[in-house]
This record gives sequence, structure tokens and C-alpha cells, in this order.
Amino acid sequence: MNNLVRISKDNDVAVITIDNPPVNALGPGLPEGVLAAIDEINGDPAVKAAVVIGGGRTFVAGADIKEFGKMTSGGPRRSLLPLLLRIEDSGKPVVMAIHGSAFGGGLELAMAGHYRVASPTAQVGQPEVNLGIIPGAGGTQRLPRLVGVAKAVEMCAGGKPVSAREAAALGLVDRLIEGDLLAGAVAFAREVAGKPAPKTRARAEKLGPAAETAAIFAAARDAAAKKQRGLKAPLAAIDAVEAGTKLPFEEGCQAEAKLFTECLFSDQSKALIHVFFGEREVAKIPDIPKETALIPVNSVAVVGSGTMGGGIAMVFANAGIPVLLKDVDEAALNLGMEKIRKNYASSVQRGRFTQAFVDERLKLITPVPDYDAFSVVDMVIEAVFEGMALKKKVFADLDRVCRPGAILASNTSTLDIDEIAGSTSRPEAVIGTHFFSPANVMRLLEIVRGKKSSKEVIATCMQLSKKLGKIGVLVGNCRGFVGNRMFGPYRREAQFLVEEGAEVEAVDKALVDFGMAMGPLATGDLAGLDVGWRIRKEYRHLEKPGIRQPFAEDRLCELGRYGQKTLKGWYRYDENRRASADPEVTALVQKWSADSGIPQRLISAAEIVDRCIYALVNEGARILEEGYALRAVDIDIIYLNGYGFPAYRGGPMWHADTVGLQKVYQRVCEFHKQHGELWEPAPLLQRLAEEGKTFAEFDKEQVAAA
Repeated sequence: MNNLVRISKDNDVAVITIDNPPVNALGPGLPEGVLAAIDEINGDPAVKAAVVIGGGRTFVAGADIKEFGKMTSGGPRRSLLPLLLRIEDSGKPVVMAIHGSAFGGGLELAMAGHYRVASPTAQVGQPEVNLGIIPGAGGTQRLPRLVGVAKAVEMCAGGKPVSAREAAALGLVDRLIEGDLLAGAVAFAREVAGKPAPKTRARAEKLGPAAETAAIFAAARDAAAKKQRGLKAPLAAIDAVEAGTKLPFEEGCQAEAKLFTECLFSDQSKALIHVFFGEREVAKIPDIPKETALIPVNSVAVVGSGTMGGGIAMVFANAGIPVLLKDVDEAALNLGMEKIRKNYASSVQRGRFTQAFVDERLKLITPVPDYDAFSVVDMVIEAVFEGMALKKKVFADLDRVCRPGAILASNTSTLDIDEIAGSTSRPEAVIGTHFFSPANVMRLLEIVRGKKSSKEVIATCMQLSKKLGKIGVLVGNCRGFVGNRMFGPYRREAQFLVEEGAEVEAVDKALVDFGMAMGPLATGDLAGLDVGWRIRKEYRHLEKPGIRQPFAEDRLCELGRYGQKTLKGWYRYDENRRASADPEVTALVQKWSADSGIPQRLISAAEIVDRCIYALVNEGARILEEGYALRAVDIDIIYLNGYGFPAYRGGPMWHADTVGLQKVYQRVCEFHKQHGELWEPAPLLQRLAEEGKTFAEFDKEQVAAA
């Protein structure tokens, strides 16, 4: 025994309590403590049965994820499997009492017990695929024996948890305990004491005949290829469950262990573990103490009821915060409210929300004709068209009507927050909250810090992002901030490639094959090509003369080809907005390129990927050096959650580390030589490459310096 596990007795039932706060993770020492406790109860003739329960707020939420990094760095490989076999071989029944969550190794531990009881609010699951690995301590072998093959495949390959009630219906949980879990578990243990205890590994009745299971595995592989495109772990999980249906338990565990090790040492797993820790790291702001006072945000107002404004209103309503919604006139407001109702109706149809939930949310959104009611709200988000003059006028109005202490936020995607703040008498209250479209779906929220934004306003917005179900990332105030500033060079190269002879669909396909959710040209069509056109016109006076700029997209806009909204952009679209290649675009671009003297050539998919992805990386390095992003991982989290970058590559900066910064820098130098000034290597990229370092090491240096 040790200080992580303790034993107490309730007459003839031993209670083994796991106490490793905050989530009872299976770190070093804990499995050994459980094992010692099992040995002790088996040696005590007064004990007839045992209950294993988690202290604090949960059972066991899984492994200590830091241990995986130690293993891949040459540390010892610790396996839970011997412990679980010893629990299963206990001469006295062991009842696992689950509250909170039993995830990953926690569920593997629970399945080694002879029985499982749970609080009705508990959740169980095998979410390892989200880290690019699979269960490694018999999870893929025991789970199908308890819930059947189809559900085991779904849980291990999909990674989604199931509720205690569903687990009970499946046979994974033997009894739901209403009221006091420990008292109910002890009573259950007394019922089963002295009876033969069933070993999970010895069960076979739910494994099913090979003819039936073959169809399950085939369908699961098809679904994984579509829904989890590019990910290796879901397929490995399916392979492991299949091994469990064909091999004896011990051999099935050996097959699982081999697959687990292959996944653990893969680039994908390292990337996904980087993402797991990165999502927690971005919440840490070095110069804003944890004890910074937060401003209560119990009511908000949104200016603009278009796509963004309506989506933002839904985000707050979904979080239970009342929203006032204003637009230029009643017609625009009615249109905005109708769009919100349609979006909610669609969510009900898809089963995402119940009608009752939607009815409650709609009650929280109040359309208003003017600014009068804004005097009482805690926060206002401006979501009008992306034009500086208009935004400054709105903020001057807000300054006049909003109460002192209210947060004034702009949903701008590119414009200068300090200039916007300058139109108010309270620049310390002004901040950027750049939601991503559709705002009610996308997880990313870029929080843009102005020169005078107060620490209280920043801390409040970072905390508020969690309440809204968003990942808030703090960024500096530069043109395009972090996400769109990098997206500019990425899309610029995609357009250059088309102007140089690549087919539109070939550019998009190369990047989708790389793992992007959509190609850069199709993304433009979805967002509306006119949006970027309008921004480029606003900033044209800042462009350096003589530097090559893409022209094809602006010319498509001049022809009224704005993308999906006009059913013509880079692609043509049918009435259901399904895309098809448009030979007219190919002919137009070829003519424009010929007129501009741009030679046409065959371009490989590898060059397409390098040009677009390394343009992201090079600009990201520049942003880091200039201090507009706090860490390289912040850039990664922005790109994974706002721009469809594949999580299994860890984000653009982590991907560059994986490739090797020397190789990336060398390629950037080649493009600089071929394509000129726009490809000048970022000094930070050059320095790290020459020093043999990575962006991850740069992040550690930054933390140490702070």
C-alpha cells in the first residue's frame, strides 16, 4: 500500500479507495498500491468481498498522459495488464464502484473487476484514439466480452463515452446505484460474497460467430476511413478488437500490445498528445496572474444579425446567457432571427438539440431596434461588415450608451483593434473576439489584445471562452492577427499555383490528401470570395509596389463569381451547392496568365503541399518572433480548431518540427530563390534550423524566460 491507495473496512467488506487527485490518474505508484490492497484483502479471512472506489470527484479518469511521453523518450514501459489479471484472479469478489468517469485505463481497471456498479451520472469510455493510441491493458479484449463486438468497436475506434445508463443496458455495468454510491456498492458486495465470481476474460457468449462479426469489422473500417480520415489509431483499434474475437485472451492481449506500441511511437500519437497538452497550455498568459479579478458577464448584446452576429448570439444563448440582438433596421433583424430559427431547427432535425432546449434558447435572444437597452448589458460584441469606418462609428455609439465597466468587443477578423478602440473614451474596455464561421459550430475564439486592453478584460474573455464551449487563444493586434495573417500567404500560394498552371481541383486535392478539411480554393468559395476581395481593397495602399500579387481571385469577383453564394466561384455549384470543376475558370486563368507573361508548367502534388504549408510555417515563425503569438503551440491550436488543419499532424509548427526545421528552411530558401521577396525566410526559422532546434524547444525557452 502507499499514500495513493487506502483500505478501510465495513464489517466483512473491504473498501479500497484510490486517492490521486484531481482525477485519480493511473500514474506511477497507483497500480502497485491497488495490487498491494488486493493481496491484503485476499490474505484477510475476515474480508468476504471488496469494493474499489475513487476518492474525490471521479473513479479513475485514465492514465497519466505524461507517462506516454516518458515511454517514447526511452523511459520504462509500464503495463497495467499484470495488475488487472491479479484483480480478476482474486479469490474474493471485487466490485468496482464508478462515479464521475472511468475512461481509458480507468475503464480497463473497472472491467477487471468481477462486478461494476455506478452512479447514474457516471460515464465510461475508451477515448485513447483521441491521443492516437488504443487501449493497451486488455481494453479491446475485455470490452467485447461485456458489451458485444459492435459496441466495443464503436467505443474503441470512435472514442466517445457512454452514460452509466447505457452501460447498464449493455451489460458493462451490473447495477445503477441511486443515492450513496459507496453504501450501495458495499450492499451489492455482500450480495455476491461467497458466490463464484465471473472473470471477464473467461466470458465468450457476446463475441458472436465469425460470419456476423466480419460484417461489423468491414463496416467499421469503411466508417473510420470516411469519418476519421487519415487517422491510424481507429483502424488499429478495430484490428485489436477483431483479434479478441479470433484468438484466446492471452494471445489477443499480445496482439493488442503490439498495436498499442506501434501507435504510441507513431508521429500521429506524438502530435495528438502535443494537441492535448496544447489546449491546456494556451489558457496560460504569462503576464496575467491567475488571481486577476474577472468581470461578471451575465448579459450581452450583439450588433449585427448576419451570419456572424446571429451565430454569436446563438453561442451565448446556448451557454444560458441572455442576448440582445440589433441590426440596421427591422427587415435585417427579421432576416437574422429567421436564420437563427432555421439553424436551430436544423440542429433539432440532426438530433443535436431537443426542441425543448431550442425553445429555451430562443427565449434568451431578444431582437431590439436601437441601442437603448444596451445601457444595462455587461458586454457587447460588434459583428458588422469588415470596414474600419463602419466599426469606428459603431464603437463611438457604444461608448455613448454602454455603462462604465462593460466590455466592448469587436468580431473583426483583420482590422486594427487599437484604431477601433481609439473611437471610444475607454480603450481599456475594448478587445477583439474573433469568432470563426459558423460561430455556433467552430471551437476557436481568437482573443485580440489591444495596447490598452485591461488585464481584467483579457482574463474575463479567456475564462468566458470556456463557458461558451470555445478554445480561447490570446493573440496580438496585427493585420489578420494570427490565423488570417498566416492564411493570407497559404491562399496566396494556392492562387499562384493555379496561375502557374496547376488545375484548381489539383491544388485542393493535394491539400485534402495532406489532411486539410477543405482545399484553400474551395474554402474561399465557401466563405465568399468577395469577403477577401473587400479586405484586399481596404489594404491595397499598404502593398509594396513591384511585388507579385495573385490576381485571378479578384478578377473572378469582378465577374460576380463570389463562390457558393452565387453558385460560381473557383468551382461551379448546383442548387444543393455541390461543387464541380468549371472549365470556364481554367480558360480564364490561362488567358490572364498568358496576358501577364506567366509561363505554364506541370506542378506536382508535393510542390503544392510544400508551397502552401511552408508559407504557413514561415509566416508563423515571423509572427512568433514579433510576439503576436505567445507560443508555437498557440498557432497550432488556432490552426487545428479554426482552419481544418489535421490534428494528427499536430498543427503547422509541430508538423514543421516533425519534418525537421533544417529541411523546411532549405525548401523555403529554394522558394525564395525561385519566387522572390515574398518567400524571404523568417529569421526565427533560420536561427532554429541553424541551431538544430525545434519550435517546441523555442516554446520551452519562452516559458523559462517568463
